[in-house]
Amino acid sequence: MSLDRRTVLAAAGAFAATPVFAKEPPMPRLYPVLMAVIEAWHHQDIEGVLAHVTDDIVWRNSSGYAPAIRGKAAMRKALEGMAPIIKTNKWRIFDHAENENRLFMEGVDEFWLTTGQHVAIPYAGSLEFRGLLIQEWREYFDGRISLAMKAGEPMSAEVTEMLNRPVAK
Repeated sequence: MSLDRRTVLAAAGAFAATPVFAKEPPMPRLYPVLMAVIEAWHHQDIEGVLAHVTDDIVWRNSSGYAPAIRGKAAMRKALEGMAPIIKTNKWRIFDHAENENRLFMEGVDEFWLTTGQHVAIPYAGSLEFRGLLIQEWREYFDGRISLAMKAGEPMSAEVTEMLNRPVAK
């Protein structure tokens, strides 16, 4: 069996176009949704945040030490409780990966309270999507870090080092 030049070139082109061998990673589909949520929260735009979640959202924002927040109305109430005590925030994502309907992230939620405390919480999380809306949001962090900073303790050298990582693009 002999291969002609056209067959070899076609096979090579198909091989190079396979996602595993492609030069460019596939465009993220879910990460831009998270970036829109972060941008809305930077402005404490609660409705802007809620525009990106399902009506039956399950938000596990306490690493399991408190019950999940269930439903968009409950999430709105939680955000309305948080917004007045946060003077400003600098929520950042350092790394992320996504597959079909899940976005994994690592970042830091850094904010300054109206009382003057500076709090920075390194965390990891997972967002599960239905279409382009978040249907379940799980966050994992050490709540002791948050409590210590809210009580006025200084930021540890370890947390400071984690804050200085480059932000994902």
